[in-house]
Amino acid sequence: MKQFISVNDVPDINHLVDKALAYKKKPFADNKLGNLKTLGMLFMNPSMRTRISTQIAARNLGMEVIVFNVDKEGWQLEFEEGIVMNGKMAEHVKEAAAVMGEYFDVLSIRTFPGLVNKEEDYSERYIRQFIKYAGIPVVSLESATLHPLQSLTDIITIKENMQSSGDSKPKVVMTWAPHVRALPQSVPNSFAQWINAWKETDLTIVQPKGYELDEKFTNGAAIMYDQNEALQNADFVYVKNWSSYREYGKILNTDPSWMITKEKLKYTHHAKVMHCLPVRRNLVIADEVLDSTQSIVTEEAGNRVWAAQAVLSEILLNQE
Repeated sequence: MKQFISVNDVPDINHLVDKALAYKKKPFADNKLGNLKTLGMLFMNPSMRTRISTQIAARNLGMEVIVFNVDKEGWQLEFEEGIVMNGKMAEHVKEAAAVMGEYFDVLSIRTFPGLVNKEEDYSERYIRQFIKYAGIPVVSLESATLHPLQSLTDIITIKENMQSSGDSKPKVVMTWAPHVRALPQSVPNSFAQWINAWKETDLTIVQPKGYELDEKFTNGAAIMYDQNEALQNADFVYVKNWSSYREYGKILNTDPSWMITKEKLKYTHHAKVMHCLPVRRNLVIADEVLDSTQSIVTEEAGNRVWAAQAVLSEILLNQE
């Protein structure tokens, strides 16, 4: 792989999943692969799991890691072309990205949507300009519209927990849940894109009216609006909140009945419950679910290391 921005950069999903699971068994199998290579980790918004897991993954491969928090440690960056920089922005992305291309062998970057201007967010101009001007492989640690490392992790976790069911595919349900903040569509967009591309499960997406995601990511999934009906015979339940795509960035619904509870799970086929974390207890998912054996959120988070390690390994091999 030359870069890792979406599932479209991955020639073979199962190869990447199998590689990640192999690293889970033998984390240091390729601990010389990244010798004398440096990974730059650029954060334009905070992170815990993404930052820590990717740092561990890189070091398992023998890479040096440098973390830089733009919002706290650097100049404010300008992204507009042809602008007269007489305002608060001190440095243009053209120079910032090019300099990072001189310093690092691989650049990983985490951006975030403003949730105000849909066209700007969905253009992915921030991460795309780093790709354009850095001149080195770029790995997305989440962008305005996608979170590919999380989605690869989710598939790894589903594959580990899949039960043999003859010729039938496992049923995966991604369900909207209430939240107190307007959250981006990056995780659900990415989850739908990856699951549909993987083709080893059947995906159903259920949400209240007005929360339909961009069809370019959900095409191929069954779309429903009745949560109880959607949960029928589900093998995996992926719980996530997102703000409206149509009425961009708005909260249209706070109905607490969409929270996942033990009662809701009675409709499923003893489903495993997933969430990307952090999760707001007793708002998104009830304690009784998160603290039960049906919850695999901690295992899922642990797999972030192996997903990142598999991705970095493929990029390093492409540089040889």
